[in-house]
Amino acid sequence: MVRSTEGEGDRVGTFCSFDLPGRPLMRAPPRPPMRRALVTLYRELAERGMNTGSSGNVSARTPDGMLITPSGCSAATLREAALVPMSLDGVVQGDATPSSEWSMHAAIYRAYPAAAWQVHTHADACTALACLNEGLPGFHYLVTRFGGDDVRCAPYVTFGTPELALLAVTALQGRTACLLANHGMIVHGCSAEDALAAAVLLETLCRQYLLARAAGALRLLTADEMQAAHERFKTYGPASNQMSLPEA
Repeated sequence: MVRSTEGEGDRVGTFCSFDLPGRPLMRAPPRPPMRRALVTLYRELAERGMNTGSSGNVSARTPDGMLITPSGCSAATLREAALVPMSLDGVVQGDATPSSEWSMHAAIYRAYPAAAWQVHTHADACTALACLNEGLPGFHYLVTRFGGDDVRCAPYVTFGTPELALLAVTALQGRTACLLANHGMIVHGCSAEDALAAAVLLETLCRQYLLARAAGALRLLTADEMQAAHERFKTYGPASNQMSLPEA
């Protein structure tokens, strides 16, 4: 990681509308500046109990690379001016230190052009399942919302390393979400709202899966049942309410 003193690209991305579980989020103003949207996103994750302390990070793609939360920040301390603009090859604009997971965010933006915003959390249910070194199987039709019939779990390696970035990219092939073994999860979307919706849905499904598995024998949906769900979602609701899917 190196530093640059050149001006940052900090333009607004296109927002997508997606129905979130619970209360409506980030509906006004319709296009907040990117820095404000990132701070709101990070604080919303904390309010929902999906991050505690300085865990987790969020980012958004910019014309020059990305804007990401700084290292060691918390929802209580994060300010718009503290967000770190940087290129996808690690050139930081200014003196701030980006999140330790900047290389994972950058690798995902390089690999998946559809990824515009990212959320990485240590949410309880996602992390619990990831600590079993298991992915989320097709136990519920909503699993298809992440692009496939399951959500994979990337193998464990030390946090903040290029190795983790490569494993996350691999686990995300054909998906918008993955678990990170003994660590947490990461999702991407076409807007701040979209990425938040994906993170909330993944945490909800992981919790439901763990509860169902603890209660008894769990039936997974068949390949035909999952395919029927994929087909149904192609025409379900307004087009703007559908989470964007990655390239296969």
